[in-house]
Amino acid sequence: ELSSQQKFDEIKKANQAAAKKLVEDQFSSSSEDDDEDAEVKQGKILAKTFTIYTSQTDGDASELERTRQYMNEAFQSGAMTCLICIASVKRNQAVWSCCGCFCIFHLVCIQKWAKDSLFLVSSLTDDDFGKKDYPWPCPKCRFEYKRSETPSRYYCYCGKVENPTLDPWLVPHSCGQTCEREFKPPCGHKCLLLCHPGPCPPCPKMVTTTCHCKKAKPVPRRCSAKEWSCRLPCGRMLLCGQHTCENSCHAGDCQPCPRVSKQRCVCGRQTAERLCASPQWQCDEVCGKRLPCGNHTCERVCHAGPCGDCPRSGKRSCPCEKSKFTLPCTEDVPTCGDSCDKVLECGIHKCSQRCHRGPCEICRQEVEKQCRCGKHTKRMPCHKPYLCETKCTKIRDCQKHQCRRKCCSGNCPPCDQVCGRTLGCRNHKCPSGCHRGSCNPCPETVDVKCNCGKTVIKVPCGRERTIKPPKCKQLCSRPPTCHHTTREKHYCHFGRCPPCRQSCQKTLTCGHLCPVSCHDEALVKQAGFHQSAGPWEQPSEPAFIQTALPCPPCEVPVPVECLGQHEVSPLPCHSANPYSCKRFCGRLLDCQNHTCMRECHLVTKLDSSADGKKVGPECSQCEEECTKPRPSGCPHPCVLPCHPGDCPSCLQMLKIKCHCKLSILYIECLKLTRADLKEKELLISCKNQCPKELPCGHRCKEVCHSGSCPLNCSQKVKLRCLCKRLKKEIQCSKIQEGQVSLECDALCKEMKRKASEIKEAEAKAAIEEEKRRQQAELEAFENRLRGRRKNKRRKDEVEVEQSSWQKYKNLIMLPMFGVAVVMVAW
Repeated sequence: ELSSQQKFDEIKKANQAAAKKLVEDQFSSSSEDDDEDAEVKQGKILAKTFTIYTSQTDGDASELERTRQYMNEAFQSGAMTCLICIASVKRNQAVWSCCGCFCIFHLVCIQKWAKDSLFLVSSLTDDDFGKKDYPWPCPKCRFEYKRSETPSRYYCYCGKVENPTLDPWLVPHSCGQTCEREFKPPCGHKCLLLCHPGPCPPCPKMVTTTCHCKKAKPVPRRCSAKEWSCRLPCGRMLLCGQHTCENSCHAGDCQPCPRVSKQRCVCGRQTAERLCASPQWQCDEVCGKRLPCGNHTCERVCHAGPCGDCPRSGKRSCPCEKSKFTLPCTEDVPTCGDSCDKVLECGIHKCSQRCHRGPCEICRQEVEKQCRCGKHTKRMPCHKPYLCETKCTKIRDCQKHQCRRKCCSGNCPPCDQVCGRTLGCRNHKCPSGCHRGSCNPCPETVDVKCNCGKTVIKVPCGRERTIKPPKCKQLCSRPPTCHHTTREKHYCHFGRCPPCRQSCQKTLTCGHLCPVSCHDEALVKQAGFHQSAGPWEQPSEPAFIQTALPCPPCEVPVPVECLGQHEVSPLPCHSANPYSCKRFCGRLLDCQNHTCMRECHLVTKLDSSADGKKVGPECSQCEEECTKPRPSGCPHPCVLPCHPGDCPSCLQMLKIKCHCKLSILYIECLKLTRADLKEKELLISCKNQCPKELPCGHRCKEVCHSGSCPLNCSQKVKLRCLCKRLKKEIQCSKIQEGQVSLECDALCKEMKRKASEIKEAEAKAAIEEEKRRQQAELEAFENRLRGRRKNKRRKDEVEVEQSSWQKYKNLIMLPMFGVAVVMVAW
């Protein structure tokens, strides 16, 4: 028994290892399919992202397709490639995006590109190397950037966040915020997508706009497609001033008039049939009209307007422009005889000849010139450049070769020799010019093929060893190795084919077909393959052999009824026996109110009644109280034990409060439950006046009742006008409804007017008093400034000060008088 148990455990472990190996093989073989499924799902996600733009935008969607392409490449690992170093752009690398073509480069690569471009242009076009500010172009679209626009920091696509953090749930190199870049061409709106690569999609905003010719009514359209045509004739006047545009409603200016008419030239001598679009034309005849001088004729070709004065009339200068002469137009201006003194081409010396016609000669004065490198001097004519034969010995930017340029100024050009070093691919040599640092990757490409050789991709030279072979869409043509006649369709691949996933379909002993996957080539651990020599030997990996496994027990569902005939459940074919469903029995007991609460069991006596089930001796007996529902409103339980039929009537008394909640009533339960709504209303009422208060503040006049009180209050109240002089008694409900109002009469208005006049008089008196007080203060201040007058004031003069009553009697009497008038009027 012990040896058989050990064998069983070994076989169990071997089967588990084989199953695990089978699952791993299936997962590895289906990785290509999973990748394809991931691509399909990713395409569906992007399609849903642009649903609003694709289904509701009427304009050009080319920019939208470009945005979709850039976002698709951003999501795929290794899809974005830097065109400078020909390497993949990873998520954690600093990048820079061109604003013209939106191509993405490594930040380090574009900095090196900009520096090399500026260095090369300066060395080829600028003798004084590095002094001028030249632009550098984008490697792809050749869009030019200034030297100051060379990128130095890593930003997200929208330029808001510096050094954006790596987030697996966002687009790589994105900040996750709203883009908010201006649309191109600008329309006043901003992009609503999250920070994204590539161009912004067309503007999706809705605007109300009319057609090109402004004849149709404005309609709501997408801002990106707001320009539209109503297809009606344009009708605008053409430039010829005679005809109107016959084309359909269009954008921009109208086309030239296509009609032909006879038109005169500018001078009016010739007439020809010409297009209405170009009415102004010149013939080939010379004007020939006599000029005002009477000696010459106009030499201009056909022109409009007067010919003008003779070009030889008035004051004319000599060739050196030092002297001016007034001569007839028939005589030429003579030379003045003075020296020319015009600055020569050298920009230093002046012409020493006498005043002459025509250009000056070249500068022939001998000067001491210094060569470009500054090592030698020599006397020679001013117009000749001086370059010595000394060769420059400075090391060029490659730090390997000398300049060797004759008479070099010190700004040596880049090295023009070929680098020739072996590249990282180990197959080619660097074709670039001699340079410092490491060489760029190999520019050559190599073909990488699939297993069947029908799918080929081109990869940079040297990466064919690490790049994965392309996914081939051709079906695998290898024959099956199991008992099936055909193999499952799968794409071309390397290595052995994946295990067969088709259903086994072998006939089992019960007659059903085996539904599990094919198990003719299962991997099973080989027992006793290698015996270790001792504990010092390292354990080796278990060996697996490919063998056919027996079919598992039949799992086809067979319908089997439970013991209590409650349900029919499908059970596996190998274990299809009667069973207990673990439910309650549920058969109706003799009390006709409760059911058997025993677990599903076998019943010996069955009777085919109306329900199809009847209790048997195995079922339980009812010991519960009566739980039948009582009449509506009755809170008392039934006095009998659990019984069939209806319960007897309830004869107990109920203690309840009336509608107004002030009195307690005792009513028979039977009367209350059998009464209708009106009878219940009367039974519960205490027959006293309702104590509730209406919204107007008066007490309800009705007898104790249910619900809210009526709002038509009949009590009379006093209503006054706005000035509170007139009053009238009116029913309260009419005042609440706003049907009655009491207006002021003429006497009220007169009293109101008099009161306002009194207030105005008081205000004027206060202003006058304030002015008098200010005047007195001013006079006192002026007196203090003048000082005391000595021996001029009489000794017997005494100032008489006014009493308080004299000072403030006006301020006291006026308000008292106003109050008295108001009281008399009231």
